[in-house]
Amino acid sequence: MKKLWSYLILGLCIGCQSPKKTADGLNRDKNWLPVDSIDIKAFNKELVSGKPTMDIGIYFPNNFDPKFEKVSLKGMIEGLKAAKEIFKPTGVQINLLWVKTGYLDPKFFSIQANEIPQIPATEYTNMYEHAARHPATLTQAALNAFEAIIEPDSHNHRTIYLIALQEVFFPFLEVSEGRNWLIKSVRTGGLSFPTYSYTNTIPRPFRGAITITNLSRSDRLRRTIAHELGHKVMNVSHEYKNTNPGHEVYADGGLMLYGSGEDIPSGEEGRWHLERLKASPFLYTMDEKGQKEWNKDFQEGGHYYDPIYGNHVVHFEGAPPIDENW
Repeated sequence: MKKLWSYLILGLCIGCQSPKKTADGLNRDKNWLPVDSIDIKAFNKELVSGKPTMDIGIYFPNNFDPKFEKVSLKGMIEGLKAAKEIFKPTGVQINLLWVKTGYLDPKFFSIQANEIPQIPATEYTNMYEHAARHPATLTQAALNAFEAIIEPDSHNHRTIYLIALQEVFFPFLEVSEGRNWLIKSVRTGGLSFPTYSYTNTIPRPFRGAITITNLSRSDRLRRTIAHELGHKVMNVSHEYKNTNPGHEVYADGGLMLYGSGEDIPSGEEGRWHLERLKASPFLYTMDEKGQKEWNKDFQEGGHYYDPIYGNHVVHFEGAPPIDENW
């Protein structure tokens, strides 16, 4: 009888420790705790009511490998402060909800962001049209990582999460020669998982995720977080004025290019970056009663031409990637 009671008690304990699941299958048992040394109130002291605002939370695992030094918690805060400065001319504010740390299963330190694409972009559609037809898909490892990190909340789909990881790889297809494509995999410094690329394939609770893996240089510290936020809230790729988007576009000028620029232009000449930013579902204004009035949500999953953007889109031609006489 004594042994029977021991088994029963053990079974009850195991049941108590099993993860609680929400209706959408998310884990409620997270181990993230606020970092008391970060003064959230001081970070947000410049916030004013009535201005468009984005909510941001930071997750920073406390058990990274000892040799990993490319991202620090201090660097995350400095990068977000720089983002505040970069977005300030647009009138858009950043509200830091919290900074949390905790243990993360080391198997999630390094992930491949999405499955290898099956269909390359050709001359028949532009980059955004192609992405809408053939959206990227998260790998199971990425899904599992986000499920282990992002805590369930009624505003998950409206909140932006800056998640520090060690490595995030992004695979894509690129023309080699003739009619051949190669698979390339980029080791990212930051990855925004934008809806223009993932559309309805990314679960709503995770659509605000941004991974940060390298802030080690001064230029990365200054621009990486702002650049990734730009992908998320403007919902555009690497483009600027007369520069059509691509996976890797190096030039100075705009925030959305690989370079030193910080400009967020407006109007048709500026590819409607400012207007798209102001229309983002990740933005809200606070009314006099302290209630958040959110922008309209995406109507078609958030592809580049989603109806919420109206005429603030660019209908550019697809670029022939191979010899037209193939």
